[in-house]
Amino acid sequence: MTTNLLAQPLTLPCGAVLPNRIAKGAMTEGVADENLHATDRHATLYGRWSDGGAGLLITGNVLIDRRILERPGNVSIDPAPAEGEPEGMEQLRAWAKAGTRNGNHLWMQISHAGRQSPRYVTTEPVGPSAVQLDLMGNYAKPRALTEAEIKDYIQRFANVARIAKAAGFTGVQVHSAHGYLLSSFLSPVTNQRTDAWGGPLKNRARFLLETIRAVRAAVGPEFPVALKLNSDDFRQGGFSHEECLQVVKWLNAESLDLLEISGGTYEQPRLLGHSGDAATARDAAPAVRESTRQREAYFMAYAEAIRQVCNIPLMVTGGFRTRAAMIDALESGNTNVIGIARPLCTDPDTAKDLISGRIQETVTHEKHLRLADRGLFSPASPVMPLKVINVIGGQAWYYQQIFHLADGQSANLKLGVLGAFFKYFQNEISTALRLKRAEKRRAKAA
Repeated sequence: MTTNLLAQPLTLPCGAVLPNRIAKGAMTEGVADENLHATDRHATLYGRWSDGGAGLLITGNVLIDRRILERPGNVSIDPAPAEGEPEGMEQLRAWAKAGTRNGNHLWMQISHAGRQSPRYVTTEPVGPSAVQLDLMGNYAKPRALTEAEIKDYIQRFANVARIAKAAGFTGVQVHSAHGYLLSSFLSPVTNQRTDAWGGPLKNRARFLLETIRAVRAAVGPEFPVALKLNSDDFRQGGFSHEECLQVVKWLNAESLDLLEISGGTYEQPRLLGHSGDAATARDAAPAVRESTRQREAYFMAYAEAIRQVCNIPLMVTGGFRTRAAMIDALESGNTNVIGIARPLCTDPDTAKDLISGRIQETVTHEKHLRLADRGLFSPASPVMPLKVINVIGGQAWYYQQIFHLADGQSANLKLGVLGAFFKYFQNEISTALRLKRAEKRRAKAA
């Protein structure tokens, strides 16, 4: 009798057990209220995903600083008290209860956007150094953090992790990928500091390593703590694959339960299957045998190299579409958990159907999206703004599907890229304005 690897439980180092090997990768939801608290829409959305059969659900960004969001509509736990409960705790409990109702795990992804917070959210982003994100003028120049602020943020990560545990989330994931704050400290391009938090890799990794230690201390030894890490920034002078391997060696000693492998930043959005500015790109994938899994999953080649130095269970997200490739990847031993994301935006039952064998391939809409507006949104367009619009348009289409699911509706497969693009920005700007009005009311009442 053939073992169904997708259905196999996974015991984590802390002793917690994932009921199967499929995880919903983190996707930003954008459905928080004007106080940046969770809402009924989170409960509806994650209840549907819980019923969909994945053994692990990872939330979108939950921010540790309400002033600097990845996008309007993020949940933020700020202030995050060292003891007691923050505002919005009941909403967090409702989210956690709905998201675990099928016996699966639900882990809160804890993050800080860093310099990648758009102008309509903040004109005063922060980062390791004052290195601006040059992307269609949408990001202000960041201010370099002081050492006192770095140490405060480390404690905020820890406090949010404690609150997640108290609210009923079954684990946390620290976000140190995709160019957000912790990730930007790892990169020599964005971290040009000359103090103890910059320079050699050991210094650039200090913020990350101290954050992991503080989080573990806050939640105890039996609560899952995971990390999302770039395998490579894919840009010249950025955090390299070789540096990733060294950081992983250090992480082996940090009591992590799952390491999710990803890659890229806003300039090089490899996490979405796209390349960015050719002038700054670097692409030197490790040598790996040609196989189904290499062709399909974006970061499988990197995971294979990381596996050689990593003692932590691995999760790979990005590009998986066929059941055969997922099983092949698990059989290789180079990943322990398969992360899928976009397919769950249109069919919440995808994980259950893959595990049972009812489907052999996830439903993907990328080809439909690219054909919906011929020429203008071609990924091969030599005009950089059009390439950016293509990437954002594809993201926006899936964001709209998340909104439909959160409202208890079915996905809208008739929506085109151009319509999704304009709906996205209309929603972003209107939400940002509501947040600013709410902030003024809070300041006036204080």
